[in-house]
This record gives sequence, C-alpha cells and structure tokens, in this order.
Amino acid sequence: MSVPATTESHTAPKPQAARRAAVIALVLLIVALIVGATGILTRVHARSELRTQTNRLAVPDVSLVTPQLGQPAQDVILPGTIQAFHDAPIYARTNGYVTSWTHDIGAHVRQGELLAVIATPELDRQVAQARAAVATAKANLRLANITANRYDSLRGTRAVSKQSIDTASQTNEAQYASLQVAQQNLNQMLALQSFERVYAPFSGVITARNTDIGQLVAAGSTGGTGSGSIFGTTSSTVNGSTPQELFRVSDTRVVRIFVQVPGEDVPEAQPGVTTEIQVPGFPGRIFTGHIVRTSHALDLNTRALTVEVDIENRDGALLPGAYAEVHLKLPVKHPGIIVPVDALMFRSEGLRVVTLDSAHRAHLVPITVGRDWGTKIEVLTGLNPGEPVVLSPPDSIVDGEKVHVVQGVGTQFTGGVKS
Repeated sequence: MSVPATTESHTAPKPQAARRAAVIALVLLIVALIVGATGILTRVHARSELRTQTNRLAVPDVSLVTPQLGQPAQDVILPGTIQAFHDAPIYARTNGYVTSWTHDIGAHVRQGELLAVIATPELDRQVAQARAAVATAKANLRLANITANRYDSLRGTRAVSKQSIDTASQTNEAQYASLQVAQQNLNQMLALQSFERVYAPFSGVITARNTDIGQLVAAGSTGGTGSGSIFGTTSSTVNGSTPQELFRVSDTRVVRIFVQVPGEDVPEAQPGVTTEIQVPGFPGRIFTGHIVRTSHALDLNTRALTVEVDIENRDGALLPGAYAEVHLKLPVKHPGIIVPVDALMFRSEGLRVVTLDSAHRAHLVPITVGRDWGTKIEVLTGLNPGEPVVLSPPDSIVDGEKVHVVQGVGTQFTGGVKS
C-alpha cells in the first residue's frame, strides 16, 4: 500500500508546470503579435507619409505679385542743344572798307541800332554816274516832248508829214521809258549805298564780331539760316570767295531746343505739353518749357518726330550751344500694366505670364509688352489691373497644373516707374 502513495506524490506537480508553460507561450505569442502589429502599422504609416510627402512635393510652391497700373504720364528723357530763338549772321551787302564799328561781343543792341559803317568809293562814283544818266534822260525826254507837241500842232497842214508826226510821238514815249530805266538804276545804286551802314536786324546780344577798322569786305551771304537751324548752316561763294560774317546777333530772351521724339511717343508729343530741362552747368535747377510746334512728319532715317521746345530765359542763364536734357511729360491715354521681368516666361509661342484661378490652378496667359525698364516691363495686353501673377514661375509648369501659394512672399510690387 505504500508504493501507490509514493507514485501519486511524484506525479502531482506536472499539471501546474504545463499551465505555466502555456501561460508563457501565450505571453510570448501576444508579445510577438504586438511587435508584428507595431511593425506593420509603422510601415503603413511611413508609406502613407511618403505618399503624402511625394504628392505635396509634386505641387510646386509659388509666390504671387500684384501688377500695378502704369502712371497716367510718362517722363521721356531726350538730349538737345539750346539755341537762340532768333540768331542771324550779319554780312556786308556792299563792297568796301570798314571805317568804324560800334558794338563788341556781349553788347546788348536794339533793333535798328548801328553796328558798323563801310566806305564804298566805287559805289559812290556809280551813284553819281546814275544821277547823271537820270538827268540826261530827263533832258532828252523834255526835247522829245517839245518836238512831239510841235509836230502834233501842225497835224492837218502840209508843213509836216504824218510820218514825221508819228515818229516824234514814238520818240517821246521811248525817251520816257529811258528815263524810267535810268531812275531804276539810280534807285538800285542808292539801295546799295544804304548798305554802307550796317544795322541790327532785331534786339539781342552780339555773340560774334569778325571785322575791324580797315578790313575789306565783300557783299554776300552764306544763304544759311544761322545756328538756329536744326540742319546747320550752308555755304556758298560770291565772286569765287566765301564771304565772312561781320557780326552775329542772338535774341536769347526765349531759347528753344529741337529734340527728336521716338515714334512710339509721337501721338502724345503735341503742342502744349510741359517739359523740364536740366543743364549740366546748373545742378539742381529745373527750367520749365513747353512744346510749341512739331514738324508733323517723321524723319525717314530715324523714324522720329522733330519737336520744338521753347523756354523763357529773361535772366539770360541759358546760353546758346549748351547741352540740355529735356524731360517731356507726355500723357498716357492707355496706361499699361507694370510687372517685374521675373514674372515673364519665354516660350516658343511667345511671352507668357502665369495667373491662378480660385482652385489654385495655373494658367499661362499670352501678353504683349511695351517699354522695358530693365527690372520692370510694361504689359499692354493680356492682363487686368490688380490680377495677381506668379513671380519666377518654374520652367516646367504647364497650363492647368495645381500649385501651392506661399503666403507672404512677393506680394508687394511698386509699378510706378519713369522711362
């Protein structure tokens, strides 16, 4: 009976050990399941994050800029040379020697004031000869008149033939015509003699004196229009030599500048437009003027319009021949839209800018441009004022592509520019 009791005491702990092993196995299985589930979830989350990041990176980030409407007036800067309003070279109109002159350079003269006196002994002799010719013609006319009247009184008698009466009458008319010729010749000589005294043609300043007492001068003129001509002066010869101007008189109370306006600005360059003139000799000082007239025709070589700007110069500060920078304040009837050049896309089909719709989808808009200021450019057609455009759009962007707008970048742009 003792043997069975001993066997039972040795086999009793086996179920308890089996339960413990089962518990351990279950715990290990649960841990393995947790670890496996954690790994799977981590991979799924990472894959989802990768997909999200890939989709996000596929949408380009862009910044927007708002174009501004151009100014209603533009400042066109053109070079020019100041010229006197009236400028005339004074030449001798008769041959002779200068006996005196009355004004030197820088002198202010009035219209009709004496400038020089020329002695013309040969002309004086010609005037005396012309007077004698007139006296002879008058005597011949009186004799012919008496003869004609006497023959006419004998008309109807047999004392004088009809032929003699007609001859006397015609001789009287011929002598009258000879007197007229002699008188006109005398008048011409007297007119030339009046040129012995040289007068100022208008009030102004003597800007040149090229004569002196005793100098031989010859009648003539270059036939030019003086330095006031926009085309310069011309020259010609008189009796094989080029005559020399005695004086040059300039009226600088009003000065003028001729400038060449480019073709695109011609419609606005009309009389009355205000101008500002800057002269290197007067830093910081602005002279104002107006366009007074235009040539109404474009130069065939430059395709530019010649306009004249007049400036009041009562104080005489502006001197003829000085370089000037003319600022034309031209009105703009249809102001363009100013955008930075970074907003332009150069495509084979032409210039484009990128705009966005409400769904942030890109649209490539064709445009035409006007003036270029380097960092800014004028858009004439294709954009509306205030319509945002993409700044520095990616080259790979296509029409209809969705983009992501970066807020607070490139939203400010000043469109007010001057040419």
